[in-house]
Amino acid sequence: MEFKDYYRLLDVARDATQDEIKRAYRKLARKYHPDVSKEADAEERFKEVNEAYEVLKDPEKRAAYDQLGANWKAGQDFRPPPDWNQGFEYHDMNPEDAAQFSDFFESLFGGGFAGGHARRARGGAHGAHFHARGEDAHARVAIALEDAYRGATRSLALKHTELGADGRPHLVERTLNVRIPKGVREGQMIRLSGQGGPGIGGGAAGDLYLEVTFEPHGLYRVEGRDVYLSLPVAPWEAALGASVEAPTPDGRVDLKIPPNSAGGRRLRLRGRGIPGDPPGDLYVVLSIALPPADTEAAREAYRACARSMPFDPRADLTGGRP
Repeated sequence: MEFKDYYRLLDVARDATQDEIKRAYRKLARKYHPDVSKEADAEERFKEVNEAYEVLKDPEKRAAYDQLGANWKAGQDFRPPPDWNQGFEYHDMNPEDAAQFSDFFESLFGGGFAGGHARRARGGAHGAHFHARGEDAHARVAIALEDAYRGATRSLALKHTELGADGRPHLVERTLNVRIPKGVREGQMIRLSGQGGPGIGGGAAGDLYLEVTFEPHGLYRVEGRDVYLSLPVAPWEAALGASVEAPTPDGRVDLKIPPNSAGGRRLRLRGRGIPGDPPGDLYVVLSIALPPADTEAAREAYRACARSMPFDPRADLTGGRP
């Protein structure tokens, strides 16, 4: 996927004011409008100009786009960095509008930015008064896996943009105390009523939707409500069976290793995944950990095994031939 330099497409500087961006867009939109332009690539250029303006006219999208940095060049192969828009508030966009733009736009703004909660400002005129509900906002936040097991209240720092006196968007941070419900899944939305955009004319504020992701964990990986743990075991524990202690996000448990267990064997702990109705399971995947042969005594122990226990670990690699 090719990176698109939206500032270059509109022929404006990265520190251009919102008014400068609007003037540049109007000029280029007239130049490349398919109904009047004689340029051979007018239709394609018109689409690119509209896409660039869709991002740069919106302070939230523009600030998020700017976070990618200024070193990307138009046409370079691009993949969004993981969690590039983490903790960033933005207003919802109609998914149908997002679909008309490029794959580059879709990769940045077509998921969370397009959202699934687009609730437009609505209201009506009553005499000389106009009341409208504020726009909903959306942010992606990362929580600890353990919080999904027990529930928690966390202080989360969220970024949004405000237009300054210079006409440019500026990042502003606010901190919210958020209750993380027990059993929350990755991708689930937490709704904070009244924490979105302000209403107009006394109208109610919009809502803020927090999309939950899990922070990377050194021990566990998550699939839906199921949790996976890779557990190292000694060769004799795997061969003879053993009772070992294993960690889980909800505390340590005693685990029975069946005799003759091979590396990669999965042991299922029913109901010990992320809580829910029904709860997920915890899968313990065994990995055989070999003692290091870093002393003469250890090397002699390995030699004794080789003499007393003839074993060919590659016996199954004959391809069916004798």
